Amino acid sequence: MNSGETTLELIRLFVLLVGAAAFVTLLARRINLPYTVALVAFGLVAGAFAQPLRLEITPQLVLVVLLPALIFEASYQTDFAKLRPSLGGVALLAGPGVFVSAAIIAAALHLGAGLAWSEAFVVGAMLSATDPAAVIATFRRLSSPRRLATLVEAESVFNDGTGIVVFAIAADFVTRPVGPVEIGVAFVSVVAISAALGAVAGFVASRILPSVGDHLIEISLSVVLAYGTYLAADALHQSGVIATAVAGIVLGSYGRSRGLSKRTEEALDTVWEFVAFLATAFIFLVVGFAIAAHSLVDVAGPIAWAIVAALVGRAVIVYGLLGGWRLARRAWWARSQPDSGATDGARRELRDGGILPFDWLHVVFWSGLRGAVSTALALSLPIDFPNRAQLQGITFGVVLFTLIVQATSADFVVGRWGRKAKDSTTERLALDRSAGARPDRTVDAAADPESTT
Repeated sequence: MNSGETTLELIRLFVLLVGAAAFVTLLARRINLPYTVALVAFGLVAGAFAQPLRLEITPQLVLVVLLPALIFEASYQTDFAKLRPSLGGVALLAGPGVFVSAAIIAAALHLGAGLAWSEAFVVGAMLSATDPAAVIATFRRLSSPRRLATLVEAESVFNDGTGIVVFAIAADFVTRPVGPVEIGVAFVSVVAISAALGAVAGFVASRILPSVGDHLIEISLSVVLAYGTYLAADALHQSGVIATAVAGIVLGSYGRSRGLSKRTEEALDTVWEFVAFLATAFIFLVVGFAIAAHSLVDVAGPIAWAIVAALVGRAVIVYGLLGGWRLARRAWWARSQPDSGATDGARRELRDGGILPFDWLHVVFWSGLRGAVSTALALSLPIDFPNRAQLQGITFGVVLFTLIVQATSADFVVGRWGRKAKDSTTERLALDRSAGARPDRTVDAAADPESTT
């Protein structure tokens, strides 16, 4: 096949996939099924039975072509005012939480399935990146509190970046010994440099875009910002995901305040929403194409160990790290209030952000799905990587489990615990005691952290 025929074949395949994505998404909405799950199922069937649709799935397709669009759109749309009160929690989940999750999965695979520590940690690193796309779609459909959706989406954006960094360190560890100090220094330096690069790029774009005066050129520059920042960071051996995420947040907050026209904002929102939809659809189709279901049978045992460990690890970082951070904030808030009750400023702060309701922790826990990034990282393992097929199979098995089980039950979890938080009498009494007040003191609903939405 010559180059002209190859190009024509790729165009046909692109049109076919766009049509399939639109049809499958529409059908999934009609039967009330998460469209990400439907797309993966379609990809599995098409990849197994429709040979004309077989294509080589490379990690670059996901990590360089599709992922920057998703990361930029999510970060650009992030409401920083809603995110600010939860920044500490996001930092815990996307920082030490990644290491804790990877370590628990690695321990389970080493002790339960007999994998070498280095190989087990590679799997743990691949599975440390979360992909809550199905849950985010549920948030929008059920009109859940924006602050909860912002927390989950922000964790995913930064978690993808830090997860990729940890994976690179873990893969390097297989070929050469790496000490804990070296790992820590490498991780912190990559995160800091990537964030700084993204902040500078976002700042420069925020200064330029309002002065252009042509929304088509401004949209073009936003594409350059999204992909250019990613590619520049990658060329410098830094995290393109983190750099793009920070650039998007800076443009979405500082850039908007610099005076983007209403027409430009509407155009950016519409174009990037469409691009993100296509990228999401293609990513989950790719996940389906990449996974050969029959190949998972041979690694069913290790997959089971990894699934249990992934859930345990998620529980530890959500209820342990995030829950501990939440309790610390509640204790600080209680000690900072005068005996006469909360001030208007404190009440306003709690209404606008404040402390996470406890019920939301259940939603955050169940939002720890694995998807496109984990699949791409598994595909990126070199051909000569030790036990490559086994490590890929374990990763693919966990991805399928989270999509089939967690994504399909997201409606119940979000509907049950992701609504407006209800006050807990026990927690109100505990708050009163920590504040030194009488147990029977009436707590104003507006001042109570658990009443925020």
